[in-house]
Amino acid sequence: MNIQALMKQAQTMQKDMQKQEEEIEKTTFEGESSLVKVKVNGRKEVLSITIENKENLEKDDLEILEDMIMVALNNAFKKVDDLREKKMSKYTNMMPGLF
Repeated sequence: MNIQALMKQAQTMQKDMQKQEEEIEKTTFEGESSLVKVKVNGRKEVLSITIENKENLEKDDLEILEDMIMVALNNAFKKVDDLREKKMSKYTNMMPGLF
């Protein structure tokens, strides 16, 4: 394989990777725990937080609620990471040693 063909292949792969990254960034991911639902985008920015059954919460439950928000956010962020890894792994498998 000549160097020019290799460079062209690398440029094509770079464009494809950029396209995949843009798709991930535009995707909305949901994370949840028993009382909390969150939505984040692929840049890991929080889009919304919904607290279920808030009328049943008392002041003492705030610490538990904070923990549930953290669990839900981490769940959504893991989905972002999982999709990114799934979409990008094909590029690292194509040309080992370059990434």
